[in-house]
Formats: sequence, structure tokens, C-alpha cells
Amino acid sequence: MAVLLLAAACHQSPSAAGHYDAGARLEQAAVAAGLVVDPASQSIVGAWARDTDRACIVPGDGKGDRFGVLIDYGLGQGCAASGTVRRSGDTLDVRLGEDCRLTARFDGTRVVFPTEVPPACDRRCTGRASLAALTVERQSESVSEALSLRTPGGRPLCAS
Repeated sequence: MAVLLLAAACHQSPSAAGHYDAGARLEQAAVAAGLVVDPASQSIVGAWARDTDRACIVPGDGKGDRFGVLIDYGLGQGCAASGTVRRSGDTLDVRLGEDCRLTARFDGTRVVFPTEVPPACDRRCTGRASLAALTVERQSESVSEALSLRTPGGRPLCAS
């Protein structure tokens, strides 16, 4: 009986791998047909937004691109942070100061922060706002538009 169960388990593995291979082939075909954006071919530089959340990414100085984020929910609820971002494929290493480092995802049209961020990142926020699960979509690939993002106090978020 144990031999039969082991044989059945081994038989299922190629099937699961086949499903993965089929999914990967389908995604490659969608990218090739232009139905899905290929993240590898997209720059992360530009202006990003979704609802009241904003972000900017501009070319940096070799230590990574400059990155800024602004969340404004009004009435003292929001976040404002500046730092750097380094890209590796669809992964973004975001540093908003020495003590606030996180890994975000880039899918070609969106930047998505993790649902949990280091506690030190909360110092960039006021009230009950948080950088957790921030999701912004590309608005523009223009560096000048990205450079225009400012805090409510007028401080540029992506300027050097």
C-alpha cells in the first residue's frame, strides 16, 4: 500500500510542474502579444499615484534612484518620506533613511509595498497612517513631473 501511495505522489509532481510551465508559457505569450506589460522592459522612473497616495522616482547618483512617497489622508493623518530605491528585476529595495528599509514589488505598471513594514518606518507617518501596503500606479514617465512632488510643507520629495 505504501508503495502505491508513493508512486501516486510521484506521479502528481510532474502534473503540478506542468501546470506551472503552462502558466509561465501563457504569461510569456501574453507579453509577446502585448496584452501584459513586461516589467523587465519598463523603467521605474516617473510619477506614481493612486487616490491620495503619491510617489516619485528619479535617476540617482549611483547609490540608487531617488524615491519619495506622500500619503495624505487629511486631519493629521499621512506619511512623507524620501530615500533611495534599487531595482533587481521585479523587486525594489526601498530605503527611506537608515532605519526604514523594505522590499517592494514592481509589475510594470504598479509599485506595491509589503503589508508589513519595519516599525521604524512609522516615524515617517503621523496619526494612524502607515506605509504598509502602499500601492501606486504609473502616472507619467516624466522626470520633471516626478520632481514636482512636494510635502504639504513644500519640501521636494525626490530632489537631491
